[in-house]
Amino acid sequence: MNFANLTNSISGLAMLALAALPAAALTTAAHASPASVRVADLNLASVEGVATFQQRAEFAARKFCSPDRSLSSAASCRKGVKTELTEKMDALRASQASRAATTFAAR
Repeated sequence: MNFANLTNSISGLAMLALAALPAAALTTAAHASPASVRVADLNLASVEGVATFQQRAEFAARKFCSPDRSLSSAASCRKGVKTELTEKMDALRASQASRAATTFAAR
């Protein structure tokens, strides 16, 4: 498996992990679809990539935390969703950084 395929596979798995937002962020009944953020097209090692991720996380949190909640409840929900998505993004960045630091040798 070449490096590009490995990177694409890992990015795909990371996207699935981000989509699997646990119920801990929920303050009411379960929603029909989880909050998800597409990251396969982002370079999370760059400032621009992280900024794009944060914009997508904000959008996903607003969509996930429906407007039928009270203002404080919706704000709390959005904060929880964004916190969890950011934690998962940080774990992905750390994983990418450790892979990038790997040394390859050839004869």
